[in-house]
Amino acid sequence: MDVIRTKFATDVSLAARTVPSPRSITILGATGSVGCNTVDLIERNADAFVVEALTANRNVALLAEQARRLRPRVAVLGDPAGYRQLKEALSGTNVAVAAGPDAVIEAASRPAEWVMAAIVGAAGLQPTLTAVRRGATVALANKECLVSAGDVFVKEVIAHGATLLPVDSEHSAIFQVFDFDNADQVGRIILTASGGPFREFTLKQMEKVTPEQAVAHPNWDMGAKISVDSATMMNKGLELIEAFHLFPIAEDRIDILVHPQSVIHSMVEYVDGSVLAQLGAPDMRTPIAYALAWPKRMAAPAPRLDLAEIKTLTFGAPDTDRFPALRLAREALKSGGSAPTALNAANEVAVHHFLDRRIDFLDIADVVEETLNAISIIRLASLDDVAETDAEARHIAEDLVSKARR
Repeated sequence: MDVIRTKFATDVSLAARTVPSPRSITILGATGSVGCNTVDLIERNADAFVVEALTANRNVALLAEQARRLRPRVAVLGDPAGYRQLKEALSGTNVAVAAGPDAVIEAASRPAEWVMAAIVGAAGLQPTLTAVRRGATVALANKECLVSAGDVFVKEVIAHGATLLPVDSEHSAIFQVFDFDNADQVGRIILTASGGPFREFTLKQMEKVTPEQAVAHPNWDMGAKISVDSATMMNKGLELIEAFHLFPIAEDRIDILVHPQSVIHSMVEYVDGSVLAQLGAPDMRTPIAYALAWPKRMAAPAPRLDLAEIKTLTFGAPDTDRFPALRLAREALKSGGSAPTALNAANEVAVHHFLDRRIDFLDIADVVEETLNAISIIRLASLDDVAETDAEARHIAEDLVSKARR
């Protein structure tokens, strides 16, 4: 595993430095938070990009609006029920329209040089792999590809000569300051975490947390599922697993540090004691712009950092008693095999039911832990193994939710 990850990271750092102009773009998940920010950057730099495909799950109105402005060759809905409405909305535009899961995968197979993989959840795995298998440059905003199928996914990246660029602000920060040519000189990497909206809540206070409170992130504008993951700190656990696959470093040398201001996005410590950090305002357009223009940089509209105005940056150790998701994610990574797959699947189920008010906030981690205790951990040799584990974990988690509601 270490050899694979080292080669993968080196391949990324030494990838071709020539970028076609204009660069052809596909956005998988165009109507989500990351997708909308990507669209914003493309529109601000219209001469630099041509859009091949845009996809969304079921937001017909926004996808149609984006397609009318960007004029992709094709606009695709994951949900076939919206096909007719999208077709009518784009009548006369020369934008082809398609719908259904297979159509999303076909969109990923189209010849865009750069693909934003921003479909949330396990649904993003197959389309992202399709882009990887044709050797595209993939900007990865979907955590589940590396969390659910890390070893299998990375092998596919290497086998097909794809380039993987991290979009999460934390992994982008590490990518920008990690010396891949001298990876043995890295002592540890430090993922920073805002701590979410409940970092100072007691367990008793968290018992009464509502979905509305959980999705109201203090620093970042994100979708509902990701915001809840931030509130439970599961997002940082998932990012821990991602970092293990993205960078050639052992699990026990990846630390997490709570930094409420979200100004330092992550750090790399070297063996001489030097610590390199990437700083910026908490605006996802910064890491997206870095990936869009890589290996160069492009102008982005994020607010400029004014440290004199901020004055104080604070830090603290995460509390795994109040936020057990961090412990569960690290344990799953140490267990290896299908454990992270089960962790992710159970978390998706639990978050869904929390947002639908079927379980309480603290039940999310309980459902995940009980699922991990109930499922058999296997070695993942193929995507079929990933799919089977994902389905089994979801079944267990759904059963646990049903029992909890009785």
